Amino acid sequence: MSNATIWDAPIRERISKSALIFVSLQFKILGKKNMLEKLEEIYNRYCGLEEQLADPAVITDQDRMRKVSKEYKDLKEIVEAYHAYKDVLGNLDTAKEMLKDEDEDMREMAKEEVASAEAAKEEWEEKIKLLLIPKDPEDERDVILEIRSGTGGDEASIFAGDLYRMYSRYFEGQKWSTEVISITEGTVGGYSKIVIEVNGTDVYGKLKFESGAHRVQRVPKTESQGRVHTSAATVVVMPKLEMEDIDINKADLKIDTFRASGAGGQHVNKTESAIRITHLPTGVVAESQDGRSQHKNKDIAMQRLYQKIQDQQVQEHQSSVASARRSLVGTGDRSDKIRTYNYPQNRVTDHRIGLTLYSLDKIVEGDVGGIIEALQVAETAEKMKAGEES
Repeated sequence: MSNATIWDAPIRERISKSALIFVSLQFKILGKKNMLEKLEEIYNRYCGLEEQLADPAVITDQDRMRKVSKEYKDLKEIVEAYHAYKDVLGNLDTAKEMLKDEDEDMREMAKEEVASAEAAKEEWEEKIKLLLIPKDPEDERDVILEIRSGTGGDEASIFAGDLYRMYSRYFEGQKWSTEVISITEGTVGGYSKIVIEVNGTDVYGKLKFESGAHRVQRVPKTESQGRVHTSAATVVVMPKLEMEDIDINKADLKIDTFRASGAGGQHVNKTESAIRITHLPTGVVAESQDGRSQHKNKDIAMQRLYQKIQDQQVQEHQSSVASARRSLVGTGDRSDKIRTYNYPQNRVTDHRIGLTLYSLDKIVEGDVGGIIEALQVAETAEKMKAGEES
């Protein structure tokens, strides 16, 4: 890690002013002394985990080894930041001692060193504050991503195709792998619906903000008089959950097969590849006919069942906490109009954080990372604000 630049300048310009204000306030609440104590505790834990990784008893226990390795990896960035921060504090103390030197040239040089060290200290404090905020454990999950054409007819399908291309290029830049599960092509191009599986590092943590309605304003290819039309497509990002993540007993599941309907080839009507799963204790039902095999449909249906039961559990929890604040980045519901892509003005606006960028041409080619980072910072600011209020 470099002591010089922790935040990329363009990203600083993109994120909301309120987010930066909350980030700055957090250190005043935490205090340097308390933060150093917290970092020292984390470092001691990190060293303990390092010893466990060399312990034969841990090495031979795959489950324990996996858990220890994951926690060790999660703490590594914080520990590296801690060491860098201590180095900066040491440099600052040394520079302040030099200010007492009788030689005027040495004092002038010390003033420059103090100014440089103070700036580096502030940057590392900002970085560490963010690292100390607990992460959502679901952020590390892979996802099932669905894009559907919405209002706007053929143009909506074309736009859904544009979104798929935008995300695909972003995935390539992240070095994530993808698998297309289901495609229903539009009549003049694009897709009526496309479902893909995305695997990689912190996939859900970055893509969860993309759920909702995406609106496009442009002159469609089918428009003969050059009028600007508004169309929409919906994006749903679903984290891949495992059976152990939610309290589900396999004995409580009823699994039925049936023949799929709709587009998808001759096999659709000849084989019972579609799957319906019912969770008997709750009556929650999930099904899938998107995949081309019974195995894949069972996997998708299980993911949807996990998600429905989890959503139910979350809603029950939220209803019991009347003071719970609604997240800045929205509920992720399909009805949330989250972003507008205006082609005549080369403009993209994310309505949740009031972010407007005049670089639509680059964004639709996959440069969507800046928006995602801005949303991550906004979410962090919301967490900080919630902590202050509580």
